[in-house]
Amino acid sequence: MFRCGIAYPRCRWILPILLLFAIIFDIIAIAASSGWVEDENAKSHYASMWSECRGRNDQWDCKTLMDKPWAQAVAALMIIGLIILIIAFIISCIALCCTLNIGLLPIIGILLFIVVVVQIIALIIYPVKFNNLIFEGHYDFTWAYGFAWGATILTIGCGILFCCLPRYEDELTGMAKTKYIYSSA
Repeated sequence: MFRCGIAYPRCRWILPILLLFAIIFDIIAIAASSGWVEDENAKSHYASMWSECRGRNDQWDCKTLMDKPWAQAVAALMIIGLIILIIAFIISCIALCCTLNIGLLPIIGILLFIVVVVQIIALIIYPVKFNNLIFEGHYDFTWAYGFAWGATILTIGCGILFCCLPRYEDELTGMAKTKYIYSSA
């Protein structure tokens, strides 16, 4: 796969762990009560995927975003992506950790690319539609929104690796002959 030094048998353990991190990042982003958007220093306005709050001096008036169709779509897409990601994680544990089942690897890769498409759509809809709600000031997309992008980026990388690994079946099983980069001849 990579010329200088990837230990293929380690991929059997590393890839499910990376998917687990993507799941954790998605859960953090979805469950966050703030941290998707905030004004400068979160002094008067902040929002999560589920609600937005306005106020001053610890007197916050919070309203749900779930009465808006775009917010419902974002929440549904993120949850669907998380569910498919969990399914892909379970299948990857079965395919790589229990027994080596090379035939499942492209299926996992396809599932991961579906997750990527679904989550990128959600992560583009949210800022576009949220910016239509606000009319003043400077807003930043903050930590929870970053965790959602982090999960998506991890999923892209894992999807590529799961699609490439079937080409390296002998290396994964440990049956390939060792290739040396340097030989003294």
